[in-house]
Amino acid sequence: MTKWVYNFGGGTAEGDTSMKNLLGGKGANLAEMASIGLPVPPGFTLTADVCTTYYENGEVYPDGMDAQIVDGLAHIEKLTGKTFGDAHNPLLVSVRSGARASMPGMMDTVLNLGLNDETVEGLAKLSGDRRFALDSYRRFITMYSDVVLGVHHHAYEDVLEMHKDTQGYMLDTEMTAEDWGTVIEEFKAITKRALGRDFPQDAREQLQGAVDAVFGSWMNDRAVVYRRLNDIPAAWGTAVNVQAMVFGNMGETSATGVAFTRDPSTGANEYYGEFLINAQGEDVVAGIRTPQTLTKHARIEMGETAPSMEEAMPEVYGQLAETFVKLEGHYRDMQDIEFTVEQGKLWMLQTRTGKRTARAALKIAVDMAEAGQITKDEALMRVDPLSLDQLLHPTLNPDAPRDIIAMGLPASPGAAIGEVVFSSDEAETLSKAGHKVILVRIETSPEDIHGMHAAEAIVTARGGMTSHAAVVARGMGTPCVSGAGQIRIDYAAGEFSVAGRTVKKGDIVTVDGATGQVFAGAVDMVQPELSGDFAKVMDWADEARTLGIRTNAETPLDVQTAIDFGAEGIGLCRTEHMFFEADRLANFREMILAEDKAGRESALAKILPVQQEDFAAIFRIMGGLPCTVRLLDPPLHEFLPHTEKDIESVAKEIGVPAGELMRRARELEESNPMLGHRGCRLGISYPEIYEMQARAIFEAQKSVNTEKGSAPVVEIMIPLVSSAKELEILKARIDAIAEDVGALDYIIGTMIELPRAALRAGDIAEHAEFFSFGTNDLTQTTFGLSRDDAGRFLPDYVAAGIVEKDPFVSLDIDGVGDLIQIAAERGKAVKSGIKMGICGEHGGDPASIKFCHDTGLNYVSCSPYRVPIARLAAAQAAITGNLKS
Repeated sequence: MTKWVYNFGGGTAEGDTSMKNLLGGKGANLAEMASIGLPVPPGFTLTADVCTTYYENGEVYPDGMDAQIVDGLAHIEKLTGKTFGDAHNPLLVSVRSGARASMPGMMDTVLNLGLNDETVEGLAKLSGDRRFALDSYRRFITMYSDVVLGVHHHAYEDVLEMHKDTQGYMLDTEMTAEDWGTVIEEFKAITKRALGRDFPQDAREQLQGAVDAVFGSWMNDRAVVYRRLNDIPAAWGTAVNVQAMVFGNMGETSATGVAFTRDPSTGANEYYGEFLINAQGEDVVAGIRTPQTLTKHARIEMGETAPSMEEAMPEVYGQLAETFVKLEGHYRDMQDIEFTVEQGKLWMLQTRTGKRTARAALKIAVDMAEAGQITKDEALMRVDPLSLDQLLHPTLNPDAPRDIIAMGLPASPGAAIGEVVFSSDEAETLSKAGHKVILVRIETSPEDIHGMHAAEAIVTARGGMTSHAAVVARGMGTPCVSGAGQIRIDYAAGEFSVAGRTVKKGDIVTVDGATGQVFAGAVDMVQPELSGDFAKVMDWADEARTLGIRTNAETPLDVQTAIDFGAEGIGLCRTEHMFFEADRLANFREMILAEDKAGRESALAKILPVQQEDFAAIFRIMGGLPCTVRLLDPPLHEFLPHTEKDIESVAKEIGVPAGELMRRARELEESNPMLGHRGCRLGISYPEIYEMQARAIFEAQKSVNTEKGSAPVVEIMIPLVSSAKELEILKARIDAIAEDVGALDYIIGTMIELPRAALRAGDIAEHAEFFSFGTNDLTQTTFGLSRDDAGRFLPDYVAAGIVEKDPFVSLDIDGVGDLIQIAAERGKAVKSGIKMGICGEHGGDPASIKFCHDTGLNYVSCSPYRVPIARLAAAQAAITGNLKS
């Protein structure tokens, strides 16, 4: 019989971290902690296979699971000495999700399960604290009704707030047992009114309902969105963990908290976390109560007055610190820990690899490598290449004037400017329309995930450093200020106020997540300095990788940016961008409108010196690095005006009749220009265009060599080749110009961007010295998709599982990848030393870079700000390849 349930607790476990895919991250780590002797409440894990089987079978559980759950409960009962559902000695359990990839707050949890009108009395007698028992029961009713029964938790919270107002209470901890008894009766009445039946009293029915809800939450909207944003396959499923409850709400000697073994924002090697006395776990992350700091140092640094755990519970804090050392030493990485103190006894509820900012990831990796805890290769594998994007953009100028309007906790570093919005739906809508928005909420919940992803930054009035907003924002690399308690938000009016000032929806603010400050208006930014830990990781990456990293750039600013980021050459210089500049567009339009070759050559002669200087400016920066220049690619009609008003304006500017310009624009108009008269086809029809460009390139190369004593090796790329004959004809013309000019080092190759070119790569290689795979167009022509239009329906294809990812974002390995492999094999069979790389947007995508490494390409080329990402991704590809071999 298939094993669906795995037990843990009492110093032993049936699983460990090697079984993460089966037991989920939480279940595997609970088992591991139990095995190494840490105090873990006993429990059992329903495997992720249950989840996948459940959905494959039309939401029907597998045979044998129920009997194994009974055995799992017996295991917990034996270790705790309590009985599930017993009125006198009740066992209470928590039911939590646990996917193999951490998805904080995205799926459902139920605590205090097993309480009913009878077991609550047994719990009161056993604990000697009726108030605690009733507090736990009201929590269970609220959470179970919300998660399992579908009655929104706000209905219960409104009743509680009204009761507190009536009694003059500020905090939940002021509620007496009698108060909780009254509130519980009102809670049960809410449930009965909403559902037409009483709150369930049978413990087994409660457990089944909670398990159903947690497995069901794998497919809820917020979990689906989170998986899509983080590339987590739905096919993985989630495990469910059922675990004996321990209670942090049993008075002043009890507490609950969340902690990190290092600072997840900065990476500093110091304990970081928050706790609450006389509370349960959801109190810390929900932001309803203000948490206290873990350490005295943090309390002093943050200016807090409430005692830290180190001061309030020194003995338990000492045990916790010892546990931090043990866990980080065991897992060899920074850990995110949940714990509970029940009447002075420490219990560990979870450990997992902690989410961290990019800056923290770099520091932790470097510190642990330099301390000998991990190797350099392991350090490189610890940093997500895409997260580096957080560090590659401007930060606030420390000297810029600023008008502070609010202050909160520095929950997630980074700076952002945008217009204020108050709802996640509006944030998403405006972001899609091109607006930069700052999401301002009283507190965030998992339902806000889509708005949080759309926002440039997040500000919350409530919540601590481990609140939902803080944890999720850090994971996404989004700046966040949490717990800005002085702001008062009015959702209905679309505004917030603070100290007599009002900020309305649409107003521009600047958020600094590193300091926890919010400023009015836009504050000046400065460029990042890529030094310290960043530079070390880049150096280590360069030692490890074998793939070259180039950039796609054609302006001096972009080229210099890429060189500063470590680019080793230009993989794509798009010459058509140069023609769009105002000082040469008129001349280029004159060339297009010319009736014969002589007229075209006359116009091109005016463009030649300007284009030559364009190339020279780039070559001066490049020095001796290789530079691939693509000759004119887009169809000519793109350079002409299209509306009647624009045609009249341009006609006047260049001195031709408007009718003539309109006639020529219509002549050049194509039904499908992507597949029309463009690329090398222009070179065949109008060879003088490519000849002018080649002359400009070679003259620029010579002039820079004269100036500086060195110039780049020029790689001239012929675009859109589909047959060897096209390349043969155009190569001969370019070679003739090179001879006439007396060109220096150069080679000629082509862009492989058509399926036919990939299949005929052997023929084409006879005349090419390099292949550059234009994966943007190769994806378009392989799929028959326009990347300009496919965004309207590709999300449907991803959601339906037709494609795993948008093929314009991450390379389609099975289709487009096959064509690249075929072309590479056939090209090398004819010319073994032929140079090969890619220059589409995929050159900055880590998964695509790994494919390029595995395929044996020489380099990838990407946009300037993706160069560091590509350097690290190429190193990780090499390390992974070495491990496999």
